[in-house]
Amino acid sequence: MSYKTDIEIAREANKKPIQEIGAKLGIDSDSLLPFGHDKAKVSQEFINSVQGNENGKLILVTAINPTPAGEGKTTTTVGLGDGLNRIGKKAAICIREASLGPNFGMKGGAAGGGYAQVVPMEDMNLHFTGDFHAITAAHNLLSAMIDNHIYWGNTLEIDERRVTWKRVLDMNDRALRDVVTSLGGVANGFPRQTGFDITVASEVMAILCLATSLEDLEKRLGDMIVAYRRDRTPIYCRDIKADGAMTVLLKDAMQPNLVQTLENNPAFVHGGPFANIAHGCNSVAATTTALKVADYVVTEAGFGADLGAEKFMNIKCRKAGLAPDCVVLVATVRAMKMNGGVAKADLGAENVEAVEEGCPNLGRHISNLKTFGVPVVVAINHFVTDTDAEVQAVKDYVEAQGSEAILCQHWAKGSEGTEELATRVAEIADANVSQFAPLYRDELSLFEKIETIAKRIYRADEVLADQKIRDQLRQWEEAGYGHLPICMAKTQYSFSTDPNLRGAPLGHSVPVREVRLSAGAGFVVVVCGEIMTMPGLPSRPASENIRLNAEGEIEGLF
Repeated sequence: MSYKTDIEIAREANKKPIQEIGAKLGIDSDSLLPFGHDKAKVSQEFINSVQGNENGKLILVTAINPTPAGEGKTTTTVGLGDGLNRIGKKAAICIREASLGPNFGMKGGAAGGGYAQVVPMEDMNLHFTGDFHAITAAHNLLSAMIDNHIYWGNTLEIDERRVTWKRVLDMNDRALRDVVTSLGGVANGFPRQTGFDITVASEVMAILCLATSLEDLEKRLGDMIVAYRRDRTPIYCRDIKADGAMTVLLKDAMQPNLVQTLENNPAFVHGGPFANIAHGCNSVAATTTALKVADYVVTEAGFGADLGAEKFMNIKCRKAGLAPDCVVLVATVRAMKMNGGVAKADLGAENVEAVEEGCPNLGRHISNLKTFGVPVVVAINHFVTDTDAEVQAVKDYVEAQGSEAILCQHWAKGSEGTEELATRVAEIADANVSQFAPLYRDELSLFEKIETIAKRIYRADEVLADQKIRDQLRQWEEAGYGHLPICMAKTQYSFSTDPNLRGAPLGHSVPVREVRLSAGAGFVVVVCGEIMTMPGLPSRPASENIRLNAEGEIEGLF
């Protein structure tokens, strides 16, 4: 049996004018800044006007460690939001924007799938409202101003060997990871080694997603450390006098974007930090606004719960004063079989034993999430090849872990396929049983925070960090940054730093390769293993299949 592609389904959507979508949340048309007929930004004036409203219930959707079989976290987020609206609840969805890098690489877009999608899918996965371009421009403006300051006399006495601010590009391009700039003679400046990160790894992206106002945005931008002097004292963005102009470039990008699902329910799509190299959550501005205008807000955190959910709890909730009322953990039978040792080509055949052998990965995530004091429901994202016996094996395992698993068929049926999940999630959220608390205290040392995450979430035996890294952490503590939370940058495919180590490994170590202070965003990035902040394209990138057809329609996006 053949199925329509995501883009074919999206193209057939019966979209309503964005003003009608805003009206569902009490957002009047004057408070929307339209981009065409089907997407708009929500004005800061409206956001300010609803701050006195009570907050709705916050539901976090996360997942097991991703496998090539696919888990469908964003699809489930959209399906659950539609399901809540279907059962009569006033619900909104909050997800991240898509990066061009993975769209044209291997991972694909970020609008959901099947009949649980956010539209316009093509716009969302391409240029959308220009937010990422604004972030790229603001980041690279600062890069240019740093080199310009050095060129015109360097009155700040920047040590050119210790410029930590790279450039960014919203594309996967491994050739730009390490580059030398300013070659070609005196007129081009002083040659130095630097590099590029992908835009979603930029501290500017993190700041946009954590800032609460334009004033807060400008202050955070000014607080960014961009270089050091020979005596190791820091140079801040405000010293370069770039924070004001950067804020101007980000003024419109700061406002959340409103779009709709295939079932015409409201969705805020704003910000897009990766969860393996950044904090992996949509913007605080979007989430807090949604909580003021909806009774239930369904948001997601990137990749597996060991990355996205951990950072949602320890960074976003800590910074924004949020507390989830319920967590939905997405898993698939196919992924359980892969964790149980089945090859991707053999996933279609029933194999209950492999499902059972792969379930410990799911169990580890359930246990971890419960340490935050939040109730957990498992959503089994249904594939047509799943058998009743395999689904029952997952349900039985989850029940033995003290939680419950619900089969969801939103990919094929839309909200009809998530009624049971939506009903149960609403019951849990309304019961006010969550006793949320972050994993560690602000007062712990930076290295103790790293160890806490490594041992309690990854179940590692130890953290390996050389003396240089430990000394750097102590210096930041002495400079007043010891209270900051930790943002772990590691592979998304495993609890460990080895992407090939599936399941629920024990007895492993977490090697720390590098630490970076994101003083403006307000966290310390800890780079582990072989993780890259500028990804590369696969041998056959998705871009090879993306084109316009004879009718001028886009094909190949997924």
